[in-house]
Amino acid sequence: MSQLFVGLTGGIGSGKTQVSDLFTAKGVSVIDADILARELVAPGMPALASIRDKFGSEIINQAGQLDRRRLRDRVFSCPEDKDWLDNLLHPLIRKELMRQAQAASSAYAVLAVPLLIENGLHSLMDRVLVIDVDPHLQLARVVQRDQVSEQQVRRIIAHQATREARLALADDVINNNGELSELAPQVDKLHEKYLKLAKINVKA
Repeated sequence: MSQLFVGLTGGIGSGKTQVSDLFTAKGVSVIDADILARELVAPGMPALASIRDKFGSEIINQAGQLDRRRLRDRVFSCPEDKDWLDNLLHPLIRKELMRQAQAASSAYAVLAVPLLIENGLHSLMDRVLVIDVDPHLQLARVVQRDQVSEQQVRRIIAHQATREARLALADDVINNNGELSELAPQVDKLHEKYLKLAKINVKA
């Protein structure tokens, strides 16, 4: 069992995947909430059936999978629909996230959760690691990556915790305003720090 839980978070386009991959390369158990969310709505899963019943069959593509972009457009334009989806998925994600974290075998585990602060999961972590990025750079990266409009990205950002709120709760911060090559040295330093903290943070 891991002796230290590190909650990794940041706004959309902040670089959570790149940082998670760097921790994974060091043999650290990384539990990704986005991956869990996709698994929970895979074909045949009860959550997918509930979503289909709520939003109609047009939310399912020809392969029988959830049309994530169509669903995202729907829920971010209707607060009530977003609340319904959150109430369905977040408890399921939270339960599986903590189950996998408790089963992790590395000295510390990284829980990559985009909505760590919004959902109050930071209170379950030993450390909160925030990936920080300038809002203008964040916007440009997501528009280029997802091929969506600035308006769509701004709508998603508006539903996330503010940069200030994340930083206020951060124990550690990775700056991702530069090149990708600048991430590795920051992860290296945190890895050594977390290994030391794990030795003195023995869980019952």
